[in-house]
Amino acid sequence: MKPTSRSSRIRVLVAEQAARRGARVGVVDVCIAAVASLPVGGAGVSAMFRTGASHPLCSTDDISEQLEELQLTLGEGPCVDAFTRGAAVLTSDLRTGELQDCWPVFSDAALEAGARAVFALPLQIGAISPGVLDLYAQVPVRLDTEELADALAFADLATLVLLDARIDETGASGKGHTEDLGGYRAEISQATGMLTVQLGVGIEEAFVRLRAHAYAHGHRLTVVSADVVARRLRFSPDAEPTRNDEDT
Repeated sequence: MKPTSRSSRIRVLVAEQAARRGARVGVVDVCIAAVASLPVGGAGVSAMFRTGASHPLCSTDDISEQLEELQLTLGEGPCVDAFTRGAAVLTSDLRTGELQDCWPVFSDAALEAGARAVFALPLQIGAISPGVLDLYAQVPVRLDTEELADALAFADLATLVLLDARIDETGASGKGHTEDLGGYRAEISQATGMLTVQLGVGIEEAFVRLRAHAYAHGHRLTVVSADVVARRLRFSPDAEPTRNDEDT
């Protein structure tokens, strides 16, 4: 199949999905169309940054939502490696011993969430890399040549959509787990910014501390960010973070 015809076919699939949703094409439509076309159970996209707060953009179900959050909270997993290396990371079975060694915490957490295979495809055009498309399956699976080519084409389209939207996904109605993405991104960024003041550190270190607290307490990154922004949780450079649930 010629790349142009593959690209055109996938554009049509995504456009049809957006039409069913009654909205302009967004990354959630790419995810849903990819799940319908490939031997996977779900998909998600995260916006990734080398400095600053990365964050999930969308997911098609509960498992993919958990996978996006897990990788960003833990700082490990195929999504993180795909972004760092700028190359696809294809994990056909998370129970492989080598992967257990590579991602010791993520592998167990992902298996517990219900994922068995994860395929992470970086979104990139030249030197620009705004995020990663993750696909998962609940059983061990390998993508054949045609399926991998389609997956990469979905990632290419997601890149164009994401850059065009300036990471401002719209249309929260319809199928798929979409968020108030502008608010979602802003809340994590605001919490990270507040930590730079509270801890006297840079943005990157503040985000690491935010993630570490979320992981250590078994909370989602979004929940911890909301607590920081609402001043229910305050960090200190010399002591453990303190809570004040009455201060809302």
